[in-house]
Amino acid sequence: MNNDQIIKQSWQRCQRLGLDPSGKPSLQRLSLSDQLALDDQYTNLIQTTGTEVLPYYQNILANTQCLIVLADNHGHALNSWGDKRFIDSSHRASFAKGVDWREQNNGTNAIGTALASGEAVQVLRDDHYLKANRFMIGSAAPIFDANRVLLGVLDISSDAYLPQAHTLGLVKLMSQSIENRLIINKFSHDNFLLTFNSNLDNLDSQWSGLVVFNEQGTIISANRRAELLLCYDLALVNITDIFDRSLPELKNSPEQLPITMRALGKYQMHGLIKRPPQSTIEAVDFRQQAPVNPSTSAPKLDYIQLEQFGFGDQKISRCIEQAKRMIDKDIPILIHGETGVGKEEFVKGLHHYSQRRNKPLVAVNCAAIPSELVESELFGYEKGAFTGASNKGAIGFIRKAHQGTLFLDEIGDMPLKVQSRLLRVLQERKVTPLGSTESYPVDIKLISATHCSLKADIKQGLFRQDLYYRVSGLNLELPALRDRSDRRQLFVHINALHCDKKLSSKSFNDNAPRSVLSDEVLNLFVAHPWPGNIRQLVSVIQIAQAMADQSTIERWHLPDDFFEDLKLDAQELSQENNQTTTQQLLEPLNTMNNEPVTQTVSDDSDLELHRIYNEHKGNISKIARALNISRNTLYKRLKQQGIR
Repeated sequence: MNNDQIIKQSWQRCQRLGLDPSGKPSLQRLSLSDQLALDDQYTNLIQTTGTEVLPYYQNILANTQCLIVLADNHGHALNSWGDKRFIDSSHRASFAKGVDWREQNNGTNAIGTALASGEAVQVLRDDHYLKANRFMIGSAAPIFDANRVLLGVLDISSDAYLPQAHTLGLVKLMSQSIENRLIINKFSHDNFLLTFNSNLDNLDSQWSGLVVFNEQGTIISANRRAELLLCYDLALVNITDIFDRSLPELKNSPEQLPITMRALGKYQMHGLIKRPPQSTIEAVDFRQQAPVNPSTSAPKLDYIQLEQFGFGDQKISRCIEQAKRMIDKDIPILIHGETGVGKEEFVKGLHHYSQRRNKPLVAVNCAAIPSELVESELFGYEKGAFTGASNKGAIGFIRKAHQGTLFLDEIGDMPLKVQSRLLRVLQERKVTPLGSTESYPVDIKLISATHCSLKADIKQGLFRQDLYYRVSGLNLELPALRDRSDRRQLFVHINALHCDKKLSSKSFNDNAPRSVLSDEVLNLFVAHPWPGNIRQLVSVIQIAQAMADQSTIERWHLPDDFFEDLKLDAQELSQENNQTTTQQLLEPLNTMNNEPVTQTVSDDSDLELHRIYNEHKGNISKIARALNISRNTLYKRLKQQGIR
């Protein structure tokens, strides 16, 4: 669409809006609080325009009476630079910060019409629909972000004496410069940038194509110019499918040396590569071509794959299947489960299954961080933001997880003040560090976990209801170990897993025998209540393997507290059923000579309970240990006796 057509359509819109060409513009301006909110929202755009783009055009604009206005995607003026001398005092209020320049208020004008059409436009004096605005000319171009979302408009307003073709071309170039800088600022830290042009002399021009690709060669962003030059949709295409260069050639190309390449088999292009700061040039490694021993070729993973979490239990299988379907969608996941069921390990496996596997997984235990530090640890802070703050500041866990996965464990323990800030981050996808006015966009997959009922916490005023619905897209319940139908297979698998870890150390060789669980131990494991779930199981297995020293694991290799849980579980079951149970299977061996263990006190000895209670001065842990019962059982007996 040419400029005349854009102006014509704008006049038609003004007529439908019922505007009177002889009428005055409607001066609509945001309140001061709304202006400050816009400053916060568009800090990145304002700073990029004012500090990274406009200085390059200062010489061109120095000798002209023109005003540069940056507006948001609703036509509100965000900031202005330049000379206002050509503006009559009666019109100066129209160029103030926060003024709305949409066509419904100002008729045909550069900012409003560029927003309405989505294209660059030049509005001459008589092109303005309202006669009151015909004292100036305006040239404006829309600004899009890396995702092709309209961010705002850049406008150059002046009197009628500046060459008009020059002004329109200049504002287009400046808007393209802003778009390029936004892409570079967002992606350059972790990815490769390729600038290309058909003319070598124009390679450093803002009109060059710009593509961003990752370590695997996938194009994750590009400017509009790149797609115009190639006439091709570049989204998520591999860079080697576009240019006739191998990925190692592109990644290792010298940064200051232009390369020649053919695009799509037909366009001759010149390009420049810029590597991310942490990237290193890859040297040839002949060992990669050497024969590999099949027994040692498998990589050692520092996480458990999702398929290894379940061995037939329906609840676990359902959790895995649902999580797989949801992990690459923009829907948060909330995991419920008792302490020790493996929530964090499940999240690790899920992250490595996702498309974000090559990006960071940042795990934050909200219960482990002091409440007064949670806010600064999550959102980061500027230097000197508070007493004791680091002189360098801190980026914060949320920004560390950018483009990856953020795992908030024990989210129910997050302070209410921090919950409100987290809610805003999840809504706006931006984070503002403490002591800063600048917001940083974040792209994260959010997974949260809790061992308590968040709905109950909401009723008690401990958790925000609006945040709950932000974090609980898909709810998963990981069952306790004692409730799993596949626990026998799980015992064997975890024992083998930790045995392999032990054998992978330098002190063992591949031919060394492996510790296996005897049938008696497996039966004990199945009968055990496992109050500490998988975390307790891993601890018991590690102790047993150390005791067995690569031989078959027998009952005497198991720790004493393992049998205490078994005994207490059997005692409680016996009391409930009014039956006596044999202790022969459950009794641990205190010595290698199989000396019997003597019970400290009989179950029905209330006098003994009172005596030991007084002896240990009410210390619950010591009393439970002396009576050889769990603290829960002790509390029940104390309540029955009216002691507590």
